[in-house]
Amino acid sequence: MLNILKVGVLSTILAAGIFNYSAIPDEGMFPLSELSRAGLKKAGLKISEKDIYNPGKVGLVDALVQVSGCSGSFVSPNGLIITNHHCAFSAVQLASTPQHNYLENGFVANSMEQEIEAKGLTIRITDSYEDVSNQVLDAVANITDPIERIDMINKKRAELAKQAEEQDPTIKAEVSEMFIGKSYVLFRYKTIEDVRLVYIPRQDIGEFGGETDNWVWPRHTGDFSFLRAYVSPEGKSAKYAKENVPYKPKKHLKINPKGVNENDFVFILGYPGRTFRHRPSQYLEYQQKFLLPYTSTLYDFQNQQMHNAGKDDKATELALATRIKRNANVMKNYRGKLKGLHNIGLVESKKKEDAELANFINNNPELKKQYGTLMQDIDKHYQIVFQDAEKELWYNNIYSGIRTLQAARLANGFKDALMKENNVSKRKELFDNNVANFQKQLAAIHEGFNLQVDENIANQMFAQAVQLKDDNKLPFVEKHNLKTADQAGKYITNAIKSSTLNNQEKFNATVLKSAEAFFAYDDDLMKFQRDLQAEITPFAAELKRRDGNLNKLMADYVAVKEKFQSKNFIPDANSTLRLTFGNIKGYSPVDATYMEPFTTVRGLIEKGNSGDPEFQYPAAIKENWLSKNFGNYFQKNLNDVPVNILYNMDTTGGNSGSPIMNAYGELIGVNFDRAYDATINDFAWNEAYSRSIGVDIRYVLWIADKIDNAKYVIKELGV
Repeated sequence: MLNILKVGVLSTILAAGIFNYSAIPDEGMFPLSELSRAGLKKAGLKISEKDIYNPGKVGLVDALVQVSGCSGSFVSPNGLIITNHHCAFSAVQLASTPQHNYLENGFVANSMEQEIEAKGLTIRITDSYEDVSNQVLDAVANITDPIERIDMINKKRAELAKQAEEQDPTIKAEVSEMFIGKSYVLFRYKTIEDVRLVYIPRQDIGEFGGETDNWVWPRHTGDFSFLRAYVSPEGKSAKYAKENVPYKPKKHLKINPKGVNENDFVFILGYPGRTFRHRPSQYLEYQQKFLLPYTSTLYDFQNQQMHNAGKDDKATELALATRIKRNANVMKNYRGKLKGLHNIGLVESKKKEDAELANFINNNPELKKQYGTLMQDIDKHYQIVFQDAEKELWYNNIYSGIRTLQAARLANGFKDALMKENNVSKRKELFDNNVANFQKQLAAIHEGFNLQVDENIANQMFAQAVQLKDDNKLPFVEKHNLKTADQAGKYITNAIKSSTLNNQEKFNATVLKSAEAFFAYDDDLMKFQRDLQAEITPFAAELKRRDGNLNKLMADYVAVKEKFQSKNFIPDANSTLRLTFGNIKGYSPVDATYMEPFTTVRGLIEKGNSGDPEFQYPAAIKENWLSKNFGNYFQKNLNDVPVNILYNMDTTGGNSGSPIMNAYGELIGVNFDRAYDATINDFAWNEAYSRSIGVDIRYVLWIADKIDNAKYVIKELGV
């Protein structure tokens, strides 16, 4: 689900002719500047490419927004946004209480005054961009040390972003890496901080099918939500305030309630997260052997603990809901990737491809002179990565898994920062001036916190730590004389139990009551965190050295591979605005099976007949279906209201909430997922199995109209 499109690089790069697409590609997440070469008209687009994007003028791209880690689009002149239910999930969870459970019961505002704050959500709009590859790469032209190289690249990227923000204080700037070590683009964004919930379908619509159906086709999920962007009365970005007014976008999408048919041309605009298609075989081997199995197993365990904690306590269930959902989504995605890697033998095929590339280099004297040791250097790099991969994964997950350890790191960091001031009175003044912000950060850690869950996860991870051997051995295990899994588990759980950090209210009232009390406070958990950080710090420096080394290797790898294949690649997705296109299309995931590209309300009801709690749905759905109260949302050849649609566009995480548009640029659905076989899209795309899933706009409108009586929204949409 979550957390994506067909790609290239931008204006000046493209003007120089680095990319050349003369036909519809077999994959692609295209940058805006490359639309004229993407083959859109040939594929079926009925409007001009300039209607989508035309620098200096208004186009469909001006209706696009980034909603935290998702995509979305304006669908009214008053800042109304459509995105996914799961993209608004965390904000709905924060707004919910056992008494007002919007997560379970949904939320429908009947006026702007009734809209409520969507805490934690921000809106980002792409304002402009420019290629800055020369500035970044010139800065490292004479640097050979890997750590110095990566530091300078990051420093230059930050410097260019800061310069852009100084030139225009109304924007936020970011330099994105398009090709690792090779090309960089400066993006300018407008940010909107006041976002509000307008219409959220109830959980048994927005999450119908739960984790059973997640990443699965056929699907029957009403994964949509409506938000609204607000700004100050002067039209500037502002924090949530009653006096704020709806944002007036340059462009909003028109909804076509007639939807689409099989084989119709469609396209998506959105902010795809990350893909990794231009990496060597060793990268995929690392994924297959280490990262994917480790993370999915860990998240499975964490979710079991959180489910157990919340099963008899509604408040705990609500508090942990977002963590559970995020974990479950990643877990199933990773298991899908593992299945795909094994099923298509991608590691082996990449090894063969890399061997052919090595021969190509060795058989060309000029290339051999420049890239002669490239493939061996890449292999040496990953052999080092493989040697201590288990240690790296443990370090990478220890803080995210154990919330009290996060709190200890925050407390130690705050104390260290204050102790840099030698003057006692000034140190106290610094404490008084910054303690409120520290408490706010501590409160964020305690959102979704449960003491028993924390102890259980810590016990599991420390039991694992004792088992790590050789290059993966963790220094603290020997330092604290932890010889068995049981001993290690008891050590950390005792430290958590005895720490006042496990109770924020008590910590605020006692430890944070004064600067003197804070400086005097210490406990076993904070002491351990300092020990842990002392051993992580040199390892982090080694990882930075490796990143710097890989940065140069991958730039060379892509450069020579383009020569080998006699084509220019489309850059991997990197959370920047892209376009992908294709058709409404079914597929055959296994022999003798064909998956139709539409699901219907009838199929939803059939799933509900199973009695599985994840397939419960509102009684009003069946009542309206039996009485054939379909309104204008009926599709004749289906003899039903379409629910979800399937298409062969190239998407990944971050494309959640992306508008699906027809040949005329009208919104006909909202992207929210991929089929299970397509989770491997991040590594390799193939038209045979790469399918994405969206909610049909006719189902959105039918639910809003006939089930939730969201007349206020229906009227604003103009349908």
